[in-house]
Amino acid sequence: MYFLYFDPGLGAMIIQAIVAAVAGVVLFSKNLMYKIKVFLGIAKPMEDDVFDDIDVKDSDVDNTK
Repeated sequence: MYFLYFDPGLGAMIIQAIVAAVAGVVLFSKNLMYKIKVFLGIAKPMEDDVFDDIDVKDSDVDNTK
């Protein structure tokens, strides 16, 4: 009879793969559920952009040169 040998490195690799798979499923399903809710009209779409908070005037850019 043959037995598999699991050393600590392989055990850590298996645990890391399981944690990464669970995190990927959670994040993917969260995004997918949000898109479905927006499509059905249950949730409001997020319209705020990351760069909307930055107020840079052309004169500020010209003064730095």
